[in-house]
Amino acid sequence: MHLVIAETAEPGNPAPTRAGFIVSKAVGNAVTRNLVVRRLRHLIRDRLPSLPAGSQLVVRALPAAAVRSFDVLGRDLDDALRRVLPRAGVT
Repeated sequence: MHLVIAETAEPGNPAPTRAGFIVSKAVGNAVTRNLVVRRLRHLIRDRLPSLPAGSQLVVRALPAAAVRSFDVLGRDLDDALRRVLPRAGVT
């Protein structure tokens, strides 16, 4: 997972917070990869407001994500966010 905090485009108008997902063929076939992306998209939707304005988040799914339950995948995402936020200068 990588997090970059972009500068504001215009004063008083912060850049939008965005998230992207990388799910390689190592995760599984197209159906499995799409399932992982849909799960991650749903999980990150609730977490985007907690990120600074203008954040650009990239989540790379590992092959284990294909067999994780929804709850475990959410906990894994929370753990990764806790590790990446301090590195980006966010406390």
